[in-house]
Amino acid sequence: MVAQGTRNLDRREVESLVREVLLQKLRGGATPPPARERHAVEPSRAGGPPHPLVVNVSARHMHVSQADLETLFGAGSKLTKLKDLYQEGEFASEQLVTLVGPRQRIIPNVRILGPVRNYTQIELSYTDGIYLGLELPLRLSGDHTDTPGITVLGPKGAVNLTKGVIRAERHVHMSTADMSYYGVKDGDYLKLKIEGPCGVTFDRMRVRYHPKVILEVHIDTDEGNACDLESATHMELIK
Repeated sequence: MVAQGTRNLDRREVESLVREVLLQKLRGGATPPPARERHAVEPSRAGGPPHPLVVNVSARHMHVSQADLETLFGAGSKLTKLKDLYQEGEFASEQLVTLVGPRQRIIPNVRILGPVRNYTQIELSYTDGIYLGLELPLRLSGDHTDTPGITVLGPKGAVNLTKGVIRAERHVHMSTADMSYYGVKDGDYLKLKIEGPCGVTFDRMRVRYHPKVILEVHIDTDEGNACDLESATHMELIK
């Protein structure tokens, strides 16, 4: 069974894609540098937010349905945990895939995040999109209307997504206590002010509510590079 918006590639298509990937690697074809996960923490203080402000750079990654996971890694495959992520129950898996764009350019070693979902989605930066030849829409996770697709290669097969490749809208995860402190509701926008050598203020930081989350901001690799997050000296969310 294949999830909606995907199809199995036949053996000839898979072999052709694999040959192209191998030839590009042998020729020393340029690929984007590995995306790094980075984070910065603003400690809680008296009279401050109920949780420390954590800002994480969300490197390029994939969310996968069980059906597509089995197409890529074999029948009965399960995601195996590499490390836990900041939010409880979420993790970086050991499973890696290769993305093949419309220009036949590749991005290897894209990590799958767990647990499995009821849809497959690829989250990239604008720079990744330009490299691959994709016009990436800015979307919240799960909104795949009018989004581009891509070919995904795994060790056991390939999936040709017809939609689901996005640049994730920068956002902040908040619990009830966090929203009460900042005086916002789900779907509102805040600004993220980052001070430091490359200080910047990011506008339109979307509030995303869940009762069990811990306060956490997600920005992408381009945004993390722009502010040199690791050199930040102070961070705050403001209206």
